[in-house]
Amino acid sequence: MQEHSAKAKAPATVPLMFESGSPGRTGFFWPEEAGPTGLPQELLRDEIPGFPELGELEVLRHFTRLSHLNFGIESQFYPLGSCTMKYNPKVNEAVARLPGFSLIHPLAPPALLQGAFELLFGLETALAEIAGMDAVTLQPAAGAQGELAGLMLVRAYLSEKGNPRRKIIVPDTAHGTNPASSTLCGYDVVQIRSNDQGMVAPSAVAKVMDESVAALMLTNPNTLGIFEKNINAIADVVHSKGGLVYLDGANMNALMGIAKPGHMGVDVLHINLHKTCSTPHGGGGPGAGPVGVKNLLRDYLPVPRIMKSGNGYELREDFSKAIGRVRSFFGNFGVLVRAYAYIISLGSDGLAETSRMALLNANYIRRKLESVFQIAYPERCMHECVFTDRLQQKRHVSTLDIAKRLLDYGFHPPTIYFPLVVSGALMIEPTETESRETLDAFIDAMTSIAREAEENPDLLKTAPHSTPVRRLDEARAARKPVLRWEPKRD
Repeated sequence: MQEHSAKAKAPATVPLMFESGSPGRTGFFWPEEAGPTGLPQELLRDEIPGFPELGELEVLRHFTRLSHLNFGIESQFYPLGSCTMKYNPKVNEAVARLPGFSLIHPLAPPALLQGAFELLFGLETALAEIAGMDAVTLQPAAGAQGELAGLMLVRAYLSEKGNPRRKIIVPDTAHGTNPASSTLCGYDVVQIRSNDQGMVAPSAVAKVMDESVAALMLTNPNTLGIFEKNINAIADVVHSKGGLVYLDGANMNALMGIAKPGHMGVDVLHINLHKTCSTPHGGGGPGAGPVGVKNLLRDYLPVPRIMKSGNGYELREDFSKAIGRVRSFFGNFGVLVRAYAYIISLGSDGLAETSRMALLNANYIRRKLESVFQIAYPERCMHECVFTDRLQQKRHVSTLDIAKRLLDYGFHPPTIYFPLVVSGALMIEPTETESRETLDAFIDAMTSIAREAEENPDLLKTAPHSTPVRRLDEARAARKPVLRWEPKRD
């Protein structure tokens, strides 16, 4: 790997668009016979003082240069732990753009939507099989909405039994949105601590489990990347008091084709398709968080539901116990098409191989780096591993310093300071799609940074050195961002 030093050359300063160009320069010319004077006045805007006047090539180069500054999974290794920044195969995009899928309207008559209904029904069936559940709804538009919908199902079920109950148990290693979803659904959160192995002990659940608890929300594998070995015993404790077990399925990427939550005593779960089935991730765009349930909750699923009818499919809303709609139409259809394409292109064997490779890659990184970074917990990890900055703190080097320095090596930093139960956490998830060569390059960079922390800690404290923007005062940048360009004044 190329060595990076404190004297790494910073990129040449590029002037702002507002500081470029010259008066009268333009990238567009009106035909003489139809010039601006021939347009309605309401379509013409006033001149903008200080607005740059540039040629087409200058504008093109400016935005192309900006695009190269972005980090993305298609250009760099993106090892964000817990977020599963996996590659989205292009075949998914091709399928989602087929005219029969991309041009249909959700308000078209059911007779014209049979192909879409068949796909959605098939995806529900596939996800139910993958998770070991009895039924699935595709309506929730994100994992967090899936959590809320799942808890609404729990509340509806217990309310019909005469008591919706008041509490939800949430371990400290659960997914970060679980407490918010519980509160939004009207429950009080009871947090329990994980043990020194990073897992939830059945005895800890038993101490707080009573008839006032509606459900336990468990993430498995948890946010430490550790499999909850005692999940069956934990489920028995919860069920013995009439409660339900909710599984946050954010980390199904470690289980597909290997283990099924429905076989572990789980009553309801959601699946983050962007983490598991390679659909688009982040940026506030469309998502999907399907919810799977066992039969005891089937009648409460959101409507409308797609049901087989004769030789086709129909939408039905005649379910008196249903919690209603949680999303318009049938969910984010384009995202669901991508997930279905991913599942059927891999098949059962391919999905299992995906999980095995995710586990292998994470444990490969863990083993290669455990001699230079402190591993958070001794248990073998699943699809992600968590280190701490404990060794580097001896030289007053922090997790943030390590992350900033990694930018100089051309890698996006992993998730830092999460999960909160680990001080100075570095959470790395390589996913199944990265090659050994990429992992080795990342490992070499991390090893070099560990050595630099010993030999020249100041180098890390002032990193990054080779990025367009150096280290910011992050608190000030968040509280007083500069959002408007002001022209230079004489």
